[in-house]
Amino acid sequence: MNYAVILAGGRGERFWPLSRTEHPKQLLHITSDKTMLQETIDRVADLIPVERTLVVTGENIKKVILEKVSYLKEENLIVEPEMKNTCLAIGLAAVHLRRIDPSATMVVLSSDHMIQPKEKLLKILEVGMEIAASGEYLITLGIIPTRAETAYGYIEFSELYDSVDDIPIYQIKEFKEKPTRVVAQQYYYDRRHLWNSGMFIWTVSTILKALEKHMPRMFKEIEVYSKEIGTKKQAEAVRKLYQNIENISIDCAVLEKAGNALVVKADLIWDDIGNWLALDRVKQKDRDNNVIVGKTKTINTYETTIVNDSKGIIATLGVSDLVIVKTDEIVFVAHKTKVQDVKELLREFAGNMEWEKYL
Repeated sequence: MNYAVILAGGRGERFWPLSRTEHPKQLLHITSDKTMLQETIDRVADLIPVERTLVVTGENIKKVILEKVSYLKEENLIVEPEMKNTCLAIGLAAVHLRRIDPSATMVVLSSDHMIQPKEKLLKILEVGMEIAASGEYLITLGIIPTRAETAYGYIEFSELYDSVDDIPIYQIKEFKEKPTRVVAQQYYYDRRHLWNSGMFIWTVSTILKALEKHMPRMFKEIEVYSKEIGTKKQAEAVRKLYQNIENISIDCAVLEKAGNALVVKADLIWDDIGNWLALDRVKQKDRDNNVIVGKTKTINTYETTIVNDSKGIIATLGVSDLVIVKTDEIVFVAHKTKVQDVKELLREFAGNMEWEKYL
């Protein structure tokens, strides 16, 4: 049986101040009138129904998720006591799924992507699930780049492994970190590199074998935890697990080392809604190339993103290339070239009781 595992535990700091610790990015209405988490669940519901969907998230937002996404129930949630990156989250989901269905195939999705068209995505996922179930393969989805992007990781593919319904699947030559502008342009033009989408497909048994091989200590600790699932000791066991395990992504921990990884070349309109600059790509602009959300008055304002999520107005005069966000408590202004560095600003708030309430 096929199951969706949606990773929804991030804080979305690059969307601060709209994204806050208790109400992060995945619960915002950024690309539509639905939250990004709802968008993700609904996008694949025709293929994998809600009753076979697990959402891995943090204890601090469990309650608000159940309020915001009314069709999710407690049994849909796997709760992390703290964030420890994607490898542990996926391992945790895998042992929970193994109890439900040892032969399960996992489709791992992020809760903050924009993907179109839905029908093509579902076809790609079907092909990936078919290959994953046919052998011990670790499948990742690689997006055909539409620009020289420095904010994404890349996958260099090599020989063609197979083609199913005109969807090509390749062997992987190498995973690449986020490149410089010059290198990103090289990747874009050589047509041998794909954006690393952070979407994966594999069977429960395959990913657990991979963890056992490449992350033996983590695998051992996860197995210890798995014996307590459904018992009174589960909450204590998961806290202990997260205290003992390193913070590492599934890419670095497993996929970069694995000889059985494949990449599906996905011709999709895709965006990792990573920061305020993404609105330039997903929202309609006015005649001066501004993105305007909420009540705003602009004069001689160009190529600026303005989001008013509160009462009152934002008025601008003679500015350009800014991001301006207003909430009830906070006004955030940054030059577009610096908006990706908002974490540096938020680090200044940490440890200060007066300022931490704004995180």
